[in-house]
Amino acid sequence: MEPINSRRRFFAGAATTVAGLAVARSAMATLPEPVIQTSVNTAPPLVPTTGRPYNPVVTLNGWTLPWRMNNGVKEFHLVAEPVEREVSPGFKVNMWGYNGQSPGPTIEVVEGDRVRVFVTNKLPEHTTVHWHGQRLPNGMDGVGGLNQKAIPVGKTYVYEFVARRPGTFMYHPHADEMVQMAMGMMGFWVTHPKEKHPHISDVDRDFCFLLNAFDVEPGTKTPKINTMTDFNIWSWNSRVFPGIDTLNVRQNDRVRIRVGNLTMTNHPIHLHGHEFMVTGTDGGPTPPSSRWYEVTTDVAVGQMRQVEFIADEEGDWAFHCHKSHHTMNAMGHTVPTMVGVDQRGLVKKIQKVAPDYMLMGERGMADMGEMEMPIPDNTAPMMTGQAQYGPVEMGGMFSVLKVRKDQKPGDYSDPGPYKYPAGTVAQEYTGPLSEPARFRSEISAGTPANGKATPSTVLNARKPTGHAGH
Repeated sequence: MEPINSRRRFFAGAATTVAGLAVARSAMATLPEPVIQTSVNTAPPLVPTTGRPYNPVVTLNGWTLPWRMNNGVKEFHLVAEPVEREVSPGFKVNMWGYNGQSPGPTIEVVEGDRVRVFVTNKLPEHTTVHWHGQRLPNGMDGVGGLNQKAIPVGKTYVYEFVARRPGTFMYHPHADEMVQMAMGMMGFWVTHPKEKHPHISDVDRDFCFLLNAFDVEPGTKTPKINTMTDFNIWSWNSRVFPGIDTLNVRQNDRVRIRVGNLTMTNHPIHLHGHEFMVTGTDGGPTPPSSRWYEVTTDVAVGQMRQVEFIADEEGDWAFHCHKSHHTMNAMGHTVPTMVGVDQRGLVKKIQKVAPDYMLMGERGMADMGEMEMPIPDNTAPMMTGQAQYGPVEMGGMFSVLKVRKDQKPGDYSDPGPYKYPAGTVAQEYTGPLSEPARFRSEISAGTPANGKATPSTVLNARKPTGHAGH
């Protein structure tokens, strides 16, 4: 993890116009300085030093936006702008986001806080910000044309409301939404409870991230915004495995993970080695009487799910979307299945005109990770990542929960590979093997002269007698 890399950024015209929404005169005097983040690593939790205290979250491969207190109001400054996001090492994508990143920074407040958010538009077109799931005045809801005029290019608007209920929320545009969200404009919002809540537990670790997806042709940098279903880059906070940071916790920590979905499909999020309970949704914390243990929870489009568990099993545990294609990168949707096809003769002929041609998928796709086939520049390998026992053969929406008994409280650093106790790793069996019963049952009483066994079961097929002429 790295601390926030902030820098001053002054916009053309120091007195940027604040227009369109009602705002107090004191707020119009000066704007909070926008903080810009350039690192793609997970920033440490931002412990509050002003305003009401709370236990901060950790945004996976992201950060929390700093604020200033102004006469009792918590003020933030979001900058909507084009960004270049490193989706994985060596693979960068042109996106639109906030404050230097996509997704934008997490906004953390406390129930009852009066919040003022300045939004400066540095995009090439107008925009708005919708505060997804919040209870607020109608004119602050951020739907362009319906609740407000869209924010013109180069202008700054201000949103102001009270954070009325605790929970996990999101923010995103409601202006040219298909383009702007497809380009990565989204962010997380967490409202912490102001006092002990009967349905909200105290936790030792609190993580959050957004699910997002892009269609980026191999060798290119800009998402195809008109894609509806055939995405090829499945990501958490716009990072794909192995570029997604691990979730590092201390054994027996109570862990909360908040997941928001702003993709075009649902995602069944699955955790290995532990059971969890869904303790929160878009509507807020769930009553304990409505909870049950799961190892997978489905997060539908536009939804948020908050899960909690006790990390009592030490080890390196996979954590991923359970749609198999969503744990792969840069997929081609028109590649035929070649399993079982003998290509050897064809390969020799093709290599006469294309010497670099390689055999594809005759025995499955696992071999492709070892071939190191050249791919276009600025393309994420389909499945990659190494661990102590070899290739992980995953990409996309995949990470690892690392549980360690010697991880110190508050330490989010990667502890490295798990040291397995002797005798606890699956390994090859080298003892005697008996012949499987299914092979014995296939051998008839007499063995033919050719030495080949004759199956004792004969498959009979019967043609339908009706439907003549079909």
